[in-house]
Amino acid sequence: MPELSVSVLAVVLGAYLIGSLSSAVILCKVAGLPDPRTQGSGNPGATNVLRMGSKRLAALVLLLDVLKGVIPVLIGHLLGFDMTVLAFVALFAFLGHLYPVFFQFRGGKGVATALGAFLALSPVLAGVGLLTWLLVFAVSRISSLSAITATALTPVYACWLIDSIFARWIILLIALLLLWRHRGNIQRLLAGEEPKSG
Repeated sequence: MPELSVSVLAVVLGAYLIGSLSSAVILCKVAGLPDPRTQGSGNPGATNVLRMGSKRLAALVLLLDVLKGVIPVLIGHLLGFDMTVLAFVALFAFLGHLYPVFFQFRGGKGVATALGAFLALSPVLAGVGLLTWLLVFAVSRISSLSAITATALTPVYACWLIDSIFARWIILLIALLLLWRHRGNIQRLLAGEEPKSG
């Protein structure tokens, strides 16, 4: 287990608070649009903002959600944290997005923030996961199936790409939480009711 210190606790707490900044809710409010949690799928994420009719705003939400995962882990890198501590930082940035303290703990599904955290944690791991998403999407044209498949395989990839056993368990926990947040999509996929994109 990682050794606790003031710097570790500060970065972990900071990661959660950064993750808690709901990009979709904040940007929609600034743009004069309804709260995305009350529209469409009810998910405060880029896809739902896109459904609300704003491509530019959706792209900005996606970018900011990715950065919420990248920035705290990069700070941990700069402070010399080892892989296990960095994985804890990634986890808390992700949890902030899922359960934001500033927005009644009603957050998004976490795919973009998890991707950002993995990108800063291990660019190769994130790259392989993204490649998996692209390959599944190219065949299926179903975004949720691509995300679910990439999520399910990421802990497997981590066994080869991440040395820290504790970090692997944290990556598995993140993957399980992602799958739980996509349980509605999984049910629709099993029922053959999940729509294709494009």
